[in-house]
This record gives sequence, C-alpha cells and structure tokens, in this order.
Amino acid sequence: MTARSPVPAPPAAASDPGRGLTRRRLLGTGLAGAGALLAAGSLSGCASPASASGASALSVWDLFQGGDGLLMDDMIKAVAGGSRGFDVDRTILDWGPSYYTKLAMSAAGGRASDVAVLHLSRLAGYAPGGLLDPFDLDLLAEFGVTERDFTQAVWSRTRHDGTVYAIPLDIHPFIVFYDKDAADKAGLLDSSGELAPMGSPEAMLDAGKALAEATGQAGVVFGHVNDTAQNWRLFAGLYAQTGAEFTLPDGGPPKIDVDAAIRVVSFLQQLFDGRTNPNNLDYYAGLTMFTGRRGGMAMLGEWELPTLKKSGFPLGAAPFPQVFDQPAVYTDSHSFVLPHQDDPDPARRREAHRYVASIIKQSLTWASAGHIPAYQPVLAEPEYAALNPQSSYADAGKAAVLDPPNWFAGAASNFQIRMCQPLQSALLGDTTAEKAVRQMVREADTLLKQPDPVA
Repeated sequence: MTARSPVPAPPAAASDPGRGLTRRRLLGTGLAGAGALLAAGSLSGCASPASASGASALSVWDLFQGGDGLLMDDMIKAVAGGSRGFDVDRTILDWGPSYYTKLAMSAAGGRASDVAVLHLSRLAGYAPGGLLDPFDLDLLAEFGVTERDFTQAVWSRTRHDGTVYAIPLDIHPFIVFYDKDAADKAGLLDSSGELAPMGSPEAMLDAGKALAEATGQAGVVFGHVNDTAQNWRLFAGLYAQTGAEFTLPDGGPPKIDVDAAIRVVSFLQQLFDGRTNPNNLDYYAGLTMFTGRRGGMAMLGEWELPTLKKSGFPLGAAPFPQVFDQPAVYTDSHSFVLPHQDDPDPARRREAHRYVASIIKQSLTWASAGHIPAYQPVLAEPEYAALNPQSSYADAGKAAVLDPPNWFAGAASNFQIRMCQPLQSALLGDTTAEKAVRQMVREADTLLKQPDPVA
C-alpha cells in the first residue's frame, strides 16, 4: 500500500502447488512485538538464507496488502513458471513505520531477506548506515535492465555516494482525478477530451469555480484533516513548481525559500476557501464527496484509481496541473533493495538480481492498480497505452519530485507529519500562511539537529 492504512488482506495461502509462491505470510505485529520476533528469528526474512521452505526459496519482504498484494501474487506467479522459475518465500508486513523498523532491525543483524521493498524516499535513512547492499549493475544488465530504462528524475534518487542501492518498481504520483462530465461542462477539456493545461494559479482558481458551478456543489475536493501526509504531498509538489529548493543538509539549517513557500500556502488558502472548494475534509470525506459526484475534481494519489473506477461515472485523470513556473509532480516509488547480509551467498545474490529484473518486467500487471511502471519499456507497450485513465498521467514520472533526502524524511515519516500540522492549520484558517511556513522551517531545523540513529 502507498498512502492509507491498508485494507485487510485476504487470508494468506499456505502454499501453492509446484513451483511458485512457496509461502505467502501476512504479519501484522506491532512495534512492541517486532523486536522479540526479530531477535528470535521468527520471521523468515531474519532466518538464514536457506529458509524453512527450502534452500532454493528466495526470501522477499514487502508491504503490499489488499488489491496490491494480489497483483504482486500474480506477478510472482508469472515469473515462477518454466525451468528457470523462482521459488519465493514472501512475507507481507503492515505498511507504515513498523515496516521500516523491522526492515532496519533485520538488516542491522546482517541476516535479512534476500530482497525487500523500500519507498525510494526512505533510501537516505538506510543506505548510508550500511543497512542495504548495493546492486551490481553489470549483473542487472545481463538480465536486461539498465539505467536507460528509467526516467532520470527517479533513477537519480536510487544512488548514495554514486552507488545504486534501489531498483524502482513504480512511480506513484499525487495527481488529479476529475469527473469528465463536470469538466466538459466547465470548459476545462481540450480537443482530445483530456484536462487542458492550467498554467497559472489564477487559472486553477477559475477552474475550481467553473467546476463548482458545473456540479452545483463543490469544485475541487481535498481530504487532509488529521492525515499524516496529504498536506505535505500537495505543498511539496507545488513548491517544486516554483523552482525553489527545499533541502535538508545534515546538521542544518534547512534551506527553504520562505517567500516561495508562503506563495504556495497563500495560493492553497485561496483555492480551499471553504466555499467554492471545501477546506475541512478528512481523507475519506474527500473521497466520498468525489465519488458521490459532489465535487468535480479530487487531489489524490493514483493508488485510489481502483476505488474511483467503481463509482461508475466517466473518470479522467491527469498529472498534477502546473500552476507555477515549471512542471513538478510530487511522487514516491516502491523500489526493490537488497537488505544487508553479512555473508551473502553469491549464487543467491545473483538470483536476487534476476528476480528483481524479472518482476519489474511484469509491471504492466502492476499498472492495472494505477501505478506508473518505472521500467520505461512497459510504458511503450500498446497494452499500456490502452489503459484508461492510467496512460493519461504517465508523464508524471518525468517531472517526479520526492521528499528531500535525509534519514528522517520519506514515506510514513515523522517529517511528513510535522510538515502537515502547520499546513493543516493554514488551510483551516487557524493561522496565516507566513506563520505556517515559519513553523515548518522550525520543525525541519529541530529534526536536523537530531542525530542519525544508524550513522
């Protein structure tokens, strides 16, 4: 899962006949139990590489539950057939901070899984501390995967000190969904029936008013109240559109263009004015309002596509509109990493590279849930072009902007929570744009003064 608390997954299958998904286990232990389990070696990822399911089984950790979990099952089954298929011992853990704690603990012990999934925005908290092992790019190239197969915006974040530690599976951006009927009535579609470019803050404000008139209720809906990431996603993408930098150098102070940040927050206060566009929705209220056709456009992650398609109305989607100086879309990426092992077996490490290369080539299946395949050759396939509305926002990957790299930032991080709180206050009208931005700077500075626990 990418953003929300995961929906309950179906019961895990004990085994699949023949080669394939050797075991599919879902573990939902809380942090209190994580240490005991890891210390005891109760999780397969912490057992020795020759796991209980057989010496040939490749141990894999991920956080994909619900629909994403089933799609990953399908992808694994697709690479499991034939004489060179994989046996996979797959462990599924709860999305959120607990997943990253367990991953760090297992890697610190040097007896981790062969392969794991990591949000690319979290790489800076793992690679520098020796919690990950690097990929062998020559070995990946032998299996048909090279740097040229990824957008530079995403590939540039796979490195630490010039060494590649992650291979992206997808790009999951924060985008806009829209009711095509309402957008057409509001005059917002181009000649091909897709959302026309905005180009300025004023155009976006006018679009909200036109959509509100078309629906008879709200124009743009955005659920953010008490959410741990939504406000940051929206702010970070728009801030990057101004061309300003938001960097978090070790030791501080943070490098933030305060004027640009105030410009963005002021615009958001105008957009979500509480009249044309609501300013007080929580995540599910925003989702429900849009699917109930009481709003013409919704600002959401692409991972909501399966839910939105069930609404039944003509659904459109587009990369987040450019309203400031340059294109930028806030995003993250589920990526494969090699958790550190003290003495990795060369044959198993080779198989881990082959497995990663094989899975990302199956990402057309992954795209059915809305995710943009990071492996660009999949985007060139006619089958991907036929996916609607997925192909409409595929270009978001070219303008991808992730969290600033630092050990405390990234998906499910305290950094995102602390950025969201002042932004929420600003959108609710409880504080000014300037005060909200000043608080964001103070929060970032406080985090920069904390020591990296794995440095």
